Amino acid sequence: MRTDVKTIVRAALLDNASLVTLLGGQRIYQSAAPKADEYPRITFFEVDNRDSDFADDEAYASSIVVQIDIWSKSSTSTITGEVAKTMKAEGWSRSLAADQYEDGVQVHHKVLRYRTKMLETE
Repeated sequence: MRTDVKTIVRAALLDNASLVTLLGGQRIYQSAAPKADEYPRITFFEVDNRDSDFADDEAYASSIVVQIDIWSKSSTSTITGEVAKTMKAEGWSRSLAADQYEDGVQVHHKVLRYRTKMLETE
């Protein structure tokens, strides 16, 4: 099982200068943001990470799913486009995209799920 997935995803998103500019800084966090009222921002987490390909009874690849959540007081479309561009360039394919609106805090919430297969590292 790959254990560096979250580091890889965060680094790829932070490497997109246009995305960081749209967010107003490096507002990309694993699971939860330190400031609940900071918008726009991205949170993400690993949904699934399982052994997928085997040789000689040993796994040599992992199938991985991550969820990326975009939180904004206005439209999430431009930020979503930059996330999509980054994830596609990194070899991920989108398996879900859903728009939500969080009434309690009046925030637009875009839910994105991406999947990929990664070879194991030694």
